[in-house]
Amino acid sequence: MRTARWTALTAALVATLAVAACAPVDDAPTGDPTSTAGGLATVKDGVLTIATSDPAYEPWVVDNDPSNGEGFESAVAYAVAEQLGYDADQVEWTVASFDQIIAPGAKDFDFAVNQVSISDERSKSLAFSSPYYETTQAVVTLEGSPAADATSLADLKDVRIGAMVGTTSLTAAQNTIAPTTPVSPFNDNDQVKQALTSGLVDAIVVDLPTALYVTAAELDGGVLVGQLPGSAGGDQFGLVMDLDSPLTADVSAAVDALREDGTLAELEAQWLTDAAGAPVLK
Repeated sequence: MRTARWTALTAALVATLAVAACAPVDDAPTGDPTSTAGGLATVKDGVLTIATSDPAYEPWVVDNDPSNGEGFESAVAYAVAEQLGYDADQVEWTVASFDQIIAPGAKDFDFAVNQVSISDERSKSLAFSSPYYETTQAVVTLEGSPAADATSLADLKDVRIGAMVGTTSLTAAQNTIAPTTPVSPFNDNDQVKQALTSGLVDAIVVDLPTALYVTAAELDGGVLVGQLPGSAGGDQFGLVMDLDSPLTADVSAAVDALREDGTLAELEAQWLTDAAGAPVLK
């Protein structure tokens, strides 16, 4: 009887092990977009993959190294990651050009940050977070210009100013500066810059990202005088994701939380006003 009992138990155990061995293993490989490590369905297990361009310029990214957390967009990305529950060592950066970021189709990143303006057209093929930045308007001039030493709106009253027709820049120049000489309108920003370099105007008003770029890369002796107060209302920048990304709601909620607790405003002041040398004129 003892032998028969042990034989039956052994047979049952072998059968159980055989069934277990044949059962499928739920082990999603790295890169499986359905992975929920870290609580979110990211493209890599336990990692938040963020894309930006190379080179990435200041003040958006300092020293072309987004992983250092310095620069407005780098700092915003890490703040969003923290809101999502990812530590800095769980963030992985990847390179994607602006055109690759806005192109339709599947992405190899969870979200991208690269001064991408939210638009109805782009929203047909991409998902955007809530805006993390809304462009303000800035005054640009050249060294030696009557506007070069301006530190207030009053200092700009008597200078000749140009801006692109039909833009927030033109409206802000007219309403905020209200110069004694009417603002000169031009068809596009190339004409605006040409008017400045040829001496037709003493200063121009463009959105801050454009001002940062043209003073650093396009104008010889370009001077960023400062930002116009209360001039938000231009383009809105959003974090970019796949159109059907499962992260969209969480990423937007993270951006909203950073706006509500003042983090975005603090980072903007730190990197786009102080570090970039773009004071708000009063």
